[in-house]
Order: sequence, then C-alpha cells, then structure tokens
Amino acid sequence: MVHSALHRAPARLGWVLALLALSVAFVVSPARAAPTAPTTPDEGGGNLTLGQALEQANAAWLQASAALQASKQRQADLTARIAQTEAQLAPIKASVNSIAATAYRTGGTLRTMSALLDSDSPDTFMNRSMLITQVTSFNDHQLHILNTLQKQLDTQKKAVDAEVATQQAQADIMAKKKADTEKALAAAGGKATGGFVSVTSPLASPAPRAADGSWPKESCIIDDPTTTGCITPRMLHGMQEAQKAGFTRFVSCFRPSGPYEHPKGRACDFSAQQSGFGGIAAGGDKIYGSNLAAFFVRNADAIAVLYVIWFRQIWTPSVGWHSYSGVTGDPSGDHTNHVHLSVI
Repeated sequence: MVHSALHRAPARLGWVLALLALSVAFVVSPARAAPTAPTTPDEGGGNLTLGQALEQANAAWLQASAALQASKQRQADLTARIAQTEAQLAPIKASVNSIAATAYRTGGTLRTMSALLDSDSPDTFMNRSMLITQVTSFNDHQLHILNTLQKQLDTQKKAVDAEVATQQAQADIMAKKKADTEKALAAAGGKATGGFVSVTSPLASPAPRAADGSWPKESCIIDDPTTTGCITPRMLHGMQEAQKAGFTRFVSCFRPSGPYEHPKGRACDFSAQQSGFGGIAAGGDKIYGSNLAAFFVRNADAIAVLYVIWFRQIWTPSVGWHSYSGVTGDPSGDHTNHVHLSVI
C-alpha cells in the first residue's frame, strides 16, 4: 500500500501544483485584458488578433491625421504669405504699368536721345544725362522687384498645390485605415455604440510631438511605476495626466506577454475599484470607470490614444465607440472592472 501511495503521489502533486498556479495567476494578474484576444483576417490571408489589427490601422490613421493637420497649417501659412506678396505686388505692378505707358506715349529711347541732343550746353547735357540715368535705374529696380515678387508668388502657389495633394493623400490613407478598423471590429462582432463621452472632462497637457506634428517612435525605456517592467515616455505621460485629473486608483501597465500593447510598454489597465481588479464594476466604481474612459477620449489627440476599452465597448480615433467582448467573458476579458488604454 505504501508502494502504491508513492506511485500516486506525483500525480496528486501535479494536480496540486496546477491548482496553485491557476490561483496565483488569478490573484496576481486578474487584469489581463484578454489572454486570448479576438482574431480578424489580415490582408495577407492570415489572422491578426483584434489588438494587432487595431494597432496597425489606428497607428497609421493617427500618423496620417497628424500629417494632414500639419499640411493644413502649412497651407494656411502659405496662404497668408501669398496675401502679403500680392499686397506688395499691387503697387509695383501699378508703377511698372505707369512706366510702360509713359514710354509708349513719349517714344521711349528715341525721345531720350532727342532730349540729350537738344541740350544747349555741356551742363544741360550732363544734368539731363544724370536724370535719365536715375530714371532708368529706378525703372530697372522696379522691374527687378516685380520679377522677384512674381517668382515668389508662383513658388508659393505651387507649394499650396503640393499641400493640397498631400492632404488628399493623407485623407485617402485615413479613409482606408478607418475601413480596416471597421472591418476588424465587425469580424469580432463589434457594432457602433454611444460609448462614454463627456464634454466636461478635464483637459490633459499634450505629449511631445516631432517637428512635423507626427508621433515619433518610442521604446520601452521608462521604469514602469506600477510593475517591475518598463513603459514608453508617452505611456507614462498619459498615466500621469489621468492621475493629475483625479483618476488615482490602482493601475497596472507592463506585462511580459499577452495581447495588446502591454508587452511593448504602451498600455495600462486602470482599475475601477479602489485597490485592485475585482468583479464587474457597479455604482460609483462604474461611474469612475466611465468618467476615466471619457477623459481618455476627450484628450485622445493630446495623449496619442490608440484605443480605449471599457465595459464591453472599445473606442478608436478612426471610428469612435463600438461594442466589444473579450474571449474569456469574465470581468477582465470584457473590461468591466478596468479601463484599458493603449497609446501609439
């Protein structure tokens, strides 16, 4: 009997260890947003997780949007400069037209030579010669200014045309990526919803951008204050802005594996409860989560939001709020106990 018990011990030990592992996983990291995320077909014929599809589509959409806005600003600046150039051109054109009309009426060069030949003394000849030289120099200067301003105006107008073409190209990209996002969400069963929006949400300070208005690529180089991992500077900024706005409940960011941007340091889970991730949020906890989701949406452009997930709904900058269901169907998978934030 002892021998038989010894043979059964490893099997029992295996079951015990498995149960302990499951218990630890549930207690330590209940905020895993969806251990197995929904999948959606990609253009290459394979499958992407919903998070991967949303990241690809909305990262491109955000960069195109930034390029579009920067181009519109350049166009506005160019339009203002064109107005200034045209204002400078107006009196120069009038002066040159007057010079041309006078030359036509007076015979131009022949009349000038006649005036010199009619001089009755060397002094008169010299004075008339100097006057003609000054007039000619003035006329040449006016013509030079006219030509310079006209070339400048032509260059500015061509630059505006180039910006218009740039804007159309970026708008086309945004339309394509919006369609990609809608396709990915539809494949995962998502439908448009009202979502969580509040015009009274506090305003966040904008995260740094590149000189052209785009979002520069960032690495996971900042110590994550919520775990022993790392996050990007932009993710840290988004978390700190939420905390400054009063959303100071439990947060967990980096995870070494799993879906969404957690392993890249570009995602955080914000608990709706005070001290950790529990069951489905209700009452004041649900209000807290809804207000936090609304805060991220209102400040999406400032903190480079890729998407927000809360209470079975997901928001993306390209298509807004849609329904969402996690694969596991529990509070963490459905995001009914925490708000998920991913940044570009």
